[in-house]
Amino acid sequence: MFSYRHAFHAGNHADVLKHLVLIATVKHLTQKPAALMVVDTHAGAGLYRLDDDYARTSGEAAEGILKLVAAEAVHAVPAIADYLAAVRQVNRGAALRLYPGSPFVIQQHLREDARDRLKLFEMHPTDAQALAAHVAQLEAGRMVSIARQDGFESLKSLLPPPSRRGLVLIDPSYEIKSDYAKVVACLQDSLKRFATGTYAVWYPIIPRPEAHELPRRLKTLANQAHKPWLHATLSIGQREEPVQPLEPGQAPRRPGLSASGMFIVNPPHTLKATLAEALPQLLAVLGRGRGKGQTLETGG
Repeated sequence: MFSYRHAFHAGNHADVLKHLVLIATVKHLTQKPAALMVVDTHAGAGLYRLDDDYARTSGEAAEGILKLVAAEAVHAVPAIADYLAAVRQVNRGAALRLYPGSPFVIQQHLREDARDRLKLFEMHPTDAQALAAHVAQLEAGRMVSIARQDGFESLKSLLPPPSRRGLVLIDPSYEIKSDYAKVVACLQDSLKRFATGTYAVWYPIIPRPEAHELPRRLKTLANQAHKPWLHATLSIGQREEPVQPLEPGQAPRRPGLSASGMFIVNPPHTLKATLAEALPQLLAVLGRGRGKGQTLETGG
């Protein structure tokens, strides 16, 4: 149950998509003076090293954040520039050795004077301990709270927030297939409790029936609730590698994640235009082979 560690994947192309969308969404929501509550149902460790054994083993950051930083041409796109600035902020101007997870990306864009709040849930014992230590470094006081609890269940007691303004990020590991059904059930319950909230769902695009069906089920749910939605995907394609003969007893190398999606219910009205500009630029830099592409659609 607790084998998944995001440290292997920190800064990959899926993080680039997720965090770029998050920043654009939070920036829009904080334009209004009323307090904003943000909930991250599966917060992870919050901060990751790009030079430790986990990151070096996977090499995924090299195909994501590090590749994007090296491409100066995309820095002029406002949404990408905002994302890169968030990453650089945790590195304090030095070489990129740290990567901010969703909690750090979100906290950077919240307002202390508006009494914005960030609620973090994480069940993995090691990641929950690391998250608490990392958040303590922020010295954010009451702005950020952490609980080692099931985010799917704990979210219920927080909705609706007192200010009636909120953003919920739902991004489990999907390591077990029941997570897909839990995401749908969580969103359905949340919309009943807090119909005007903004909900952001990240998911992997993999050859699994549950993953294929998830965006369709989310669209159906949003349409039945008469809520607007936005669906964005980014696929960097398969790496073109020469075929290497396997050693005796060696298992074939499993292809890594090459695509992911973000599904937003009640998205900011500016988000479609923001992503229409940013996604082609991300693909131009991160795309690497057969199957690469990006999509952006809205409804509701």
